[in-house]
Amino acid sequence: MNTPNSTSEYLLLFRGTEWDQSMSPDEMRQAMSRFMAWFERLSAEGTLKGGQPLMDDTRLISGKNGQTVMDGPFAESKEAIGGYSLITAASFDDAVAIARQCPILQFGVRVEVRPIAAECQLLQRVRESVTEEAALAGV
Repeated sequence: MNTPNSTSEYLLLFRGTEWDQSMSPDEMRQAMSRFMAWFERLSAEGTLKGGQPLMDDTRLISGKNGQTVMDGPFAESKEAIGGYSLITAASFDDAVAIARQCPILQFGVRVEVRPIAAECQLLQRVRESVTEEAALAGV
């Protein structure tokens, strides 16, 4: 299914940080070599805008005025986000097709594809609500 989107940017979130645990050093090198070749190909094509691995350390800030700070990680380790890539694609379906080519999928990593919003959806809803209120008030 193709989701309408006003931008051509997509975030790929790589979920799973322990996929290499049962691999030999040679198998890890081969897997990372294939991943880096995929990453470099996307870069050479102009599809890749950026990306980085993420550290395991996490702090979750919540509550009024950020009063609560908890150390993480919080997700099960198999679901933890190990890194991200920012790509450009013609459509959501094209971004999914790019993600499906990721070579480390075969080792249990999951890739979440998220369209980048052109505008914060909450701000858009607030603006629409204010416009509706003004129209109802006759302003």
